[in-house]
Amino acid sequence: MIYKEILPIASDHAGYELKEFLKQSLSKQGIELKDYGTFSEESCDYPDFIHPLARDINKGLYPLAIIMCGSGNGVSMTANKYKNVRCALCWEKDISNLARKHNDANICALPARKIEKQEALDIVLEFLTTLFEGGRHKVRVDKISQLLE
Repeated sequence: MIYKEILPIASDHAGYELKEFLKQSLSKQGIELKDYGTFSEESCDYPDFIHPLARDINKGLYPLAIIMCGSGNGVSMTANKYKNVRCALCWEKDISNLARKHNDANICALPARKIEKQEALDIVLEFLTTLFEGGRHKVRVDKISQLLE
């Protein structure tokens, strides 16, 4: 199954090389990407690129997205500031499968300095082709967006 939607993608400098690899690999498979940056390996601040992407996911402009930084943590924390974003840090294929199937994750965060490029591609493809199961999981997922004081 080929992903048919536009796929937003973003990284900081630590994830730039992996982002470029994923763009090339996914484009070869017919997936259209929207690159939110960064556009070089020059040191930068990941929130500058993740906030615009996460805002668009939050608004429902795109169903899924891929983001990355060195550990995947900073980009994930930034993305998860938005009510309708469910960003999952995925370091192996099974994690991305469960993030989609059980948690309806809509952004996959990758730890660029901790995984190989091919492994990252496998994780992303799993993320893009796994559907949310709903059912008992929907009740739990609906509780994630509840704002607490």
